[in-house]
Amino acid sequence: MRNQSFNFDEALKQLQSGKNLLGTDGILTPLIKQLTEAALQAEIEHSLSTTSIDTRKNGYTRKTVKSTSGQFELKTSRDRSGAFEPQLIKRGY
Repeated sequence: MRNQSFNFDEALKQLQSGKNLLGTDGILTPLIKQLTEAALQAEIEHSLSTTSIDTRKNGYTRKTVKSTSGQFELKTSRDRSGAFEPQLIKRGY
């Protein structure tokens, strides 16, 4: 999965050309995805730094999320022990 930054200039051009803001191919969907992945990353890093369990990050997993802005796939960190429970988007959501 490529890590792309949201391009505001490109988004403005797309908006001016009439592209939808929301939806699977919406202008804002990549930004929402990027922000959600960053929040989940910060959440696991905080959890790992404050837990008494001896664990660490152990790769990534993919999670498909359906939202009002459309459906998109997230790349989420996981921990070796499996003790981390994300709060932003719970397991099985």
